[in-house]
Amino acid sequence: MNTLKTQNRGSSAEALQHHYCDIGNDFYSLWLDPTLTYSCALWEKDEASDDLETAQMRKLDFHIAQAKAKGAERVLDVGCGWGSVLRRLVDVHGVERAVGITMSEVHSKWIWGLNHPKLEVHLEHWMDHSPVAPYDGIISLEAFEHFARLELSYEEKLGVYRQFFSRCHSWLKAGGWMSLQVISYGNMRREDASEFIFTEVLPESDLPSIADIAKATERIFEIVELRNDRQDYVRTCKIWLSKLKANRKAAVKLVGEEVVKRYEKYLNFSIICFHVGTTDLLRIALRRIDNPRQ
Repeated sequence: MNTLKTQNRGSSAEALQHHYCDIGNDFYSLWLDPTLTYSCALWEKDEASDDLETAQMRKLDFHIAQAKAKGAERVLDVGCGWGSVLRRLVDVHGVERAVGITMSEVHSKWIWGLNHPKLEVHLEHWMDHSPVAPYDGIISLEAFEHFARLELSYEEKLGVYRQFFSRCHSWLKAGGWMSLQVISYGNMRREDASEFIFTEVLPESDLPSIADIAKATERIFEIVELRNDRQDYVRTCKIWLSKLKANRKAAVKLVGEEVVKRYEKYLNFSIICFHVGTTDLLRIALRRIDNPRQ
């Protein structure tokens, strides 16, 4: 495979291994909620007593509702992590078959280890996914950030995003819905992106802008609802950081001082970025356009 094609496939399995496999599940268990949901929670604005797990379940339910997935036959989660969306779909919302795509061997093994008859996970790139039957809905939570690399030109980056939405369009049944959660550039230019984040924490990744997503979905999906919940990520990262600090001794024993310092820096940096608006947290409901105009 040539270099350009490799770049156009976004984050490699090796890059994801740097973030997950090389660190291990036990480390993340110290500071995520019990479901290992590694994406921004959804908080009630006036409810100070909200706890992290409740806010994460609220987020999962929100996206399942946006994807019109309740009681569906087949639902896809692109970038399924440790499977919290998949489990919520089948255990709470009556979905017959929940399918996950991941490039992380750690995540794949974790989900298969659940031995749940209604769950399946594919260790593959989304470009290689070929479903056996159409999906009723698609959900993707903070996987989109891994689809393109910083070194791509704008045209190449937009082409990757367009290809993703085209694939999702082909996978969905007529009238199907998709729910997307993604970190995006806010009041910041792409060239101002942090070298630390994109080399030390999330290598081979890049963020989209709202305009990128709007352009990439044009005449494929209708954007029905879009909300920017960046302050929700401030609160989520503060709790993650607090839990990591509370379990710091155990974390250092598991992964070493250097890794723990890197994650503390990453979470502190994220709190600032979401607070001041250099990065946003988008939650988007998209409806399939069944007869797109070319």
